[in-house]
Amino acid sequence: MPTLPTDLDSKITKECKRRRLSPRTTKTYLYAIHKFLNWSKKELRYVSKKDVRLFLEYLSEKNLAGNTMNTYHMAIRFLFENVLEKRMWIDIKYSKIPRKLPEVLSKKEIKKLIDSIKNFKHQLMVCFMYSSGLRVSELINMKFKDLNLEKNFGFVRNGKGGKDRLITLPNNLIPALKKLISNENLSEDNYVFQSNRGKKYSVRTIQKIVDKSAKLCGIKRKIHPHTLRHSFATHLVENGYDITNVQALLGHKSPETTLIYTHIASPNLINTKSPLESL
Repeated sequence: MPTLPTDLDSKITKECKRRRLSPRTTKTYLYAIHKFLNWSKKELRYVSKKDVRLFLEYLSEKNLAGNTMNTYHMAIRFLFENVLEKRMWIDIKYSKIPRKLPEVLSKKEIKKLIDSIKNFKHQLMVCFMYSSGLRVSELINMKFKDLNLEKNFGFVRNGKGGKDRLITLPNNLIPALKKLISNENLSEDNYVFQSNRGKKYSVRTIQKIVDKSAKLCGIKRKIHPHTLRHSFATHLVENGYDITNVQALLGHKSPETTLIYTHIASPNLINTKSPLESL
């Protein structure tokens, strides 16, 4: 068993924080890096590019999913290039990840989902996620000081990748948000959605709310909070909004990520006509 530097974990964690990576990503990188170094049975200073390639081949033989392979690859590259600052370019093509279209709800299903929720605050949370395309982590960390209810916009602070972005607030959501402020006597520094104990909600709680509501309104498919974000993006495309605008509202780094919603949107609603019509 190789002896790992005692401060390696702290160096990796520090660099992850500096780059504003999520705690979950940090934990994943630490796990992947430790697994690689334990597999190699070498001191860190003796690890070579060949060791990395052999390790990834070893993982491939275990029939791991493409995204899992990529996670190990990125973690090891992060260690050498960002933490150790070694010029060790690992020229290995990432494993292909099958492109699956995300699950989305129709506008009719979204309305049924919302109407099935009788708890005022729970219904408002679901409306907020859908209306602004929020990730569940962004919803639970949203504070009132980041919302401008008079001008119908707000900001997600420190979202995925440590980025801030602008979000839109629909007119019919403003009265409900103002009612929430009044009912709970919330200040600017409070989270928009707090439990009865004054704490922010957990991701798991939001997941349970969405899952229960889907079952109540008869949606048979497995629905998650992120389904609301996918539905938001798809419906914007169906309503004729430019893909660049949708990309900005979602906070996507690459337009290619946003383009997937053009494959889900109803062709009739985005005015796509078959070439047969022109024959």
